[in-house]
Amino acid sequence: MKATKNVLIIGSSGEIGQAIVKEISEQDFQFVLHYNQNVKQLNQTLDFLSDEQVLMTIQSDLTKEEDINCLIESIPFHIDIVIFAQGEAHYQLLIDTDPVMMDRLYHIHVKSTMLISKALISSMVRRKFGKIIVISSIWGEVGSANEVVYSTMKGAQISFVKALAKELSASNIHVNAISPGYIDSKMNQHLDDEEEKDFLSMIPLKRAGTSKDVAKGVLFLCSNDSSYVQGQVIRINGGQL
Repeated sequence: MKATKNVLIIGSSGEIGQAIVKEISEQDFQFVLHYNQNVKQLNQTLDFLSDEQVLMTIQSDLTKEEDINCLIESIPFHIDIVIFAQGEAHYQLLIDTDPVMMDRLYHIHVKSTMLISKALISSMVRRKFGKIIVISSIWGEVGSANEVVYSTMKGAQISFVKALAKELSASNIHVNAISPGYIDSKMNQHLDDEEEKDFLSMIPLKRAGTSKDVAKGVLFLCSNDSSYVQGQVIRINGGQL
């Protein structure tokens, strides 16, 4: 009989986080769900799960190190799989970007990912099993004008995945990233029709991706079918890169 796996999802109330929970909800998983402010969306996420599947929900502001530490300390269970689906876009020229915003994006995307992973690794090493999955971005690979800081943080996530995978391979801990391209989500609702048309023209499949497309990639990385996938960046971008 397969043992139930405990899954921690950071950013479970976001669009991609919700889609991930829905996609993997039929697996033999129990969930620890992180959110920050989106209580309504968290409740929508919980609708995908039975009461027995939910170990706990945790509110935490990832811009605050003390909140991150409280999140880590509040989890009394071992975690088999952690999925980092948190994120915040920022559209601004570098020359106009305040250092406070730089720090904010660093904490949300990079420092929280490192600190939470660091806290979970010891248990994974002891159990000789673990999966760390990071949702990055195509801009972390190629960069984007007017999103220099965001691109930098997403690129740091990719470097983190590649390096940590080398550290943890001997302990049977898999570390991988997913790099979505243009996704039809609230993050891109600032684009007008002409801008969206320009984006779609650069995608060979000529359509935007969906949060479900991303979630299906996560389902694969959570499964035993990905046992020989390590330190990889899986591109879900319609052929854009």
